[in-house]
Amino acid sequence: MTIKEMVWDLAPLVESTDPASVQKKLVSMVAEAKRVRDNYHGKIGGLHTKGLRELLEVKDAFSLTFEGAMMYCGLMYAADATRDVAKQLNDAARRASMKVGQALAFIDIEVGRLLVDTPSLLDDSVLAEYRHYLERLLRSVPHQLSETEERVIIVKNKNGVSAWQLLQSDWLSTRTFNIKIAGEMKTLPYGRIIGLFQSRDRDLRRRAHQVVYEGLGEDKLIWASTIRAVCADHLQMCALRKYPTPMTQSLIANDVEQKTIASLMKTIERHVGLYQRYLRLKARLMGVVKLANYDVVAPLPQAPEKDYTWTASRKEVVDAYRGFDKQLGGWVDEMFEKRRIDGEVRRGKRSGAFCSSWFAGKSAYILQSFNEKMGDVYTQAHELGHAVHAYLGSRAQKPSNYEIGSCIAECGSIFGELLVTERLLSKAETVEEKQAILANVLDQFGMAAFQVSARVFFEQSLYDAIEKGVFLDGEIVSEMWTAARDKIYGETVDWLDVMKWEWTMKSHYYMANYRFYNYPYVFAQLFVFVLYKLYQEQEEAFVPKLKNLLAAGSSKSPRDLGAELGFDITSEVFWEKGMKQAEEFINALEETL
Repeated sequence: MTIKEMVWDLAPLVESTDPASVQKKLVSMVAEAKRVRDNYHGKIGGLHTKGLRELLEVKDAFSLTFEGAMMYCGLMYAADATRDVAKQLNDAARRASMKVGQALAFIDIEVGRLLVDTPSLLDDSVLAEYRHYLERLLRSVPHQLSETEERVIIVKNKNGVSAWQLLQSDWLSTRTFNIKIAGEMKTLPYGRIIGLFQSRDRDLRRRAHQVVYEGLGEDKLIWASTIRAVCADHLQMCALRKYPTPMTQSLIANDVEQKTIASLMKTIERHVGLYQRYLRLKARLMGVVKLANYDVVAPLPQAPEKDYTWTASRKEVVDAYRGFDKQLGGWVDEMFEKRRIDGEVRRGKRSGAFCSSWFAGKSAYILQSFNEKMGDVYTQAHELGHAVHAYLGSRAQKPSNYEIGSCIAECGSIFGELLVTERLLSKAETVEEKQAILANVLDQFGMAAFQVSARVFFEQSLYDAIEKGVFLDGEIVSEMWTAARDKIYGETVDWLDVMKWEWTMKSHYYMANYRFYNYPYVFAQLFVFVLYKLYQEQEEAFVPKLKNLLAAGSSKSPRDLGAELGFDITSEVFWEKGMKQAEEFINALEETL
């Protein structure tokens, strides 16, 4: 393995990697947007079915033509925000995106009005392929503003809420932390030091958490100012758009109903005891009376010592997907072969991991910081599940039908984690190895279903506080975070005082115009646990069902996708099935003692 294998190749995204050429493509994108505007502005209301379909096809073609250049700029910047060329291109892309958004803001507004005036269009066979896209658009119509207002908001966002999001990302990606390892003082970027959270050395894990969160707490003025601005902006937009609740925008974006999410969150609250049962079980396995926060997702001390090279991780993940379906395994292997994954740890690299679908290339790109731990293998499997989703969806849908809400967008990724779990368990040779694998899957489940639920409660409390006139300084925000956290963990975990700053580094709270980013992870975790139970029961017969679900993109709602599998996702009975699968994993771990 060479470092080059761990660094992605972005060249296929553009005709030329010369910055001037990329800039030229962005300029042509803005020009093309203006041409579309000249052709359709003020005329959509008079379109019949054929004309409306042609417009939607023009919109899709526009996306395919310029998607690569936009991705190139954004991904280059995510990989290293310290590079001048990356800064310049990312800024150019943001400016171009703003201009395109302004030019094309009229489309959704005019199409929305057309659908209100002529609802029979939804039933026309000529538009059948776009039916659900149009249904989703119609759901947004009551919250649309005038074209002038929408254009002003786009400008406001670039230098307002979007700039705050950029600040949080840049600030975190450029932080360094000093920590003593094996007697030697080292300076590590954020992406490297968080790898120590998975160290077998309990004291090192403790010190790493102390150093990171103490350092983040020192910047509390920045973090509080940022989160205050983002949340206040959202509430103002809710008032302008007449959203009945701060969550409404998210519900529309994710194509789900409030009843579904209410059932989901009630199920979580009712099963907090199940998660706490696992945490107490893990404390026994860790040989401690009670877990500390730096133990919650740490490896078990008796687990076989095993680091994973990039090559070894590739084999485990590829073989896991291939064992489920040869086609999917081939696509996963192609992601490595074509260098679509950036795993190198470096200063300036965006924290966390993500997958960006490259629709025009019928592929995707993945960013992660690979520290050779089992958790990194799971992260890789997770993000490659998103890539599989992109491979399937881009071959079955047009771009308009691939604007997937996060609830379904997380399904392929979490299922991929379970495939890796299944493979590793099948190879486990000792009780200790089996315990380590089961603990890892339950750690991930606990974080995605329960710790993330704390984030949902936390975010809601921020809006409630602002509406009551509370000024959100760093200490008050921290109090809200710890209250939401303790609602999940109760007395099962001892927390370092500095963990009150944990909210500072979660990018989800700062994403411009995308509030309540977190409940979709809870949704997907339990949804996929139900799917996995079906897979265990149906084996090969289940494979095409999962592939069809992922290939559907956003052409069907989550509720309809569930109904096709025989489920009602608005019912708490459905979510209980996911908890039953989690309980089976806990029981299996308990049986090893």
